[in-house]
Amino acid sequence: MSLKPSVIAVDAGSTDPGPHYLGSGKPLVSDVSIKRELTALIQAGRNADIPVIVGSVGGAGSSVQVDRTAKLVREIAQETGLKLKLATIRSDIPLERAKRAVAAGEVIDFEAGHPLTLEALDETVTLVAQMGHEPICAALDAGADVIIAGRACDDSVIAAYPIWKGADPALAIHMGKILECGAFSAEPFAMDVMLGTIHDDSFVLEPGSIKRRASVKSVSAHSLYERENPFKQGGPGHEIDLSACSFEQIGDRQVRVTGAKLTETDDYYVKLEGARLAGYRSISIAGVRCPTTIEALDGILDQLKAGALDYFAPSAISVQFHVYGRDGVMKELEQERALQREVGLVIEVTAATQELAHAACHQISGAMLHHHYEGIINPSGNLAFPYSPSDLDVGPVYEFSAYHLMKVDTPTELFPVSIEDL
Repeated sequence: MSLKPSVIAVDAGSTDPGPHYLGSGKPLVSDVSIKRELTALIQAGRNADIPVIVGSVGGAGSSVQVDRTAKLVREIAQETGLKLKLATIRSDIPLERAKRAVAAGEVIDFEAGHPLTLEALDETVTLVAQMGHEPICAALDAGADVIIAGRACDDSVIAAYPIWKGADPALAIHMGKILECGAFSAEPFAMDVMLGTIHDDSFVLEPGSIKRRASVKSVSAHSLYERENPFKQGGPGHEIDLSACSFEQIGDRQVRVTGAKLTETDDYYVKLEGARLAGYRSISIAGVRCPTTIEALDGILDQLKAGALDYFAPSAISVQFHVYGRDGVMKELEQERALQREVGLVIEVTAATQELAHAACHQISGAMLHHHYEGIINPSGNLAFPYSPSDLDVGPVYEFSAYHLMKVDTPTELFPVSIEDL
């Protein structure tokens, strides 16, 4: 704060943790941590008389998560005695609105690999869209001191305030893309803050901590982060061209960036993210130390899976095994599957009900415990369980039902802004 920023902006969400938080409405981060960090941010913002903007709150930015986070802001205002104007921006999309867009041919694939269908929307429990900077600018127009926004394009959360103040959108969005991961663009990288200062023809990046520095290498490298094409950065209603960018070291701590160019797209598309309930999951975690069991493991697991599918037929179950210490992370892509002295085994079962998933998981773990296979030496104790009970119910499982782009008439039509005085 000694660097005197004009705004505090935070990207709080991602699809990296998968669709669970979108489908369930649960927060990615605990209320304890959210409240603790929001308190520090809001107090700093009010002391400096600058706005605080948080996008994709709760991790997925659904209305449930917006309401939950706004409730925490109200508690903070009451407990600290701060007076502020709170804006909330929702990003949930009515299913009927998405269905009309599908019927009109106004939805295209993004990374789903298949068209969005009416049937998929019928199964969707939560549907959000990524807002651009425009709804956040509308909240700033309304005089908001604290903005709690639903699902938002990562860079737009950071770019909104400078664009609102008249900055070049290309520079602001490029700056936002680097800043949305905080000090990941510093040396040594960390999960604290970066400061961006935008000028007419450039922006300058500097770490908020004196323990770090920005370098041409760290900043330019982060311009490549999460990017399929190193020169193109797409977003709601625009595409940024980074092919002419340059990076200049200023002193030991700062880097100046120039060259980003923005082209508006003919139509304005927003990214849809939807989640559907896929079933319920139970798991069992075990270790295998017996060398003959490890050597015969693939055949054992094939037999156990086939036996479980037959045992519970006609009920459908999904069975997966994760063998850690051998190929638990890479699966069939692992090139060096040399067997170790011990391996960790995760048995995962998904079914239509939690009761069925638990029953199948227990059947598999119990069957493996005493499974007879060719070459067996010890007739029992193939598994070592670190937990009792050995079979753990994980709960509902969600999968993405929508990961597409939808055409909209205006940048703000789907993202209503509400204002309240605290």
